[in-house]
Amino acid sequence: MSLEAVQRVTEAEEKARTRRAEAAEACKKLVSDAEEAGKAKLEQARRAAEAQAAEVMAKAESAAAKDAQAVEQETQQACDALRKAAAGRLDDAAALIIRRVVGDSCP
Repeated sequence: MSLEAVQRVTEAEEKARTRRAEAAEACKKLVSDAEEAGKAKLEQARRAAEAQAAEVMAKAESAAAKDAQAVEQETQQACDALRKAAAGRLDDAAALIIRRVVGDSCP
């Protein structure tokens, strides 16, 4: 082989090594960029999920408060009805107690 042919082969091998090194660096950069993009997407999804969870919790708390208020109103109405019924029987109850304590022997 001539000296010129050996030099061309050497240059070609050097170019191949350089290209391989550049390709390896490009691959590392692609992997790094993909990992960063994935982490950013994951963080974005986490934030969106947290916001959605907070919204759902707020709606649930609001609905629970409305339900609790409705139950409280129903309970208050039932208590008022019981008080009214009891007040209507108060005179009869007092008379019954007096009869039992004093007895039917009093004229």
